[in-house]
Amino acid sequence: MIALAGCQTSQVYNQGYIVDEQALAQVPVGSSRDQVLLALGSPSTTATFDNEVFYYISQKRVRPVAFMKPRLVEQRILAVYFGPDNTVRQIANYGLQDGKVFDFISRTTPTGGRDTSFLGSILSDEGPGTGNILDSMGRSSGLNSGR
Repeated sequence: MIALAGCQTSQVYNQGYIVDEQALAQVPVGSSRDQVLLALGSPSTTATFDNEVFYYISQKRVRPVAFMKPRLVEQRILAVYFGPDNTVRQIANYGLQDGKVFDFISRTTPTGGRDTSFLGSILSDEGPGTGNILDSMGRSSGLNSGR
């Protein structure tokens, strides 16, 4: 039993953008696009719905024992929305709560729309399709990568 107990070391892998609260504090509503890029770095991806949105995507995986495949346990999307004047209009930190897209900053569930559909597809069990969303975007340069 002692030998088996030694094998029970779980490993945690963080991939993508890890939110730094101090960096996030440097981009309040009204900040410029350049200020966002300087404080948070390049986004994982961008989208244009009404105005541009920067998405910073992260995933947390856990491997219970060394020989098992890591299991996805959490995905988060930090979304920075820009207004028509190219300044920050809103910041949201999306994840899943009770199977629904949830903003952990405003503590609300967003209403429908293209943005919500996009977020839902990324935050589903494995993202769009069956692969790792960060790998398919070409942004997964390694584990525990920050900006």
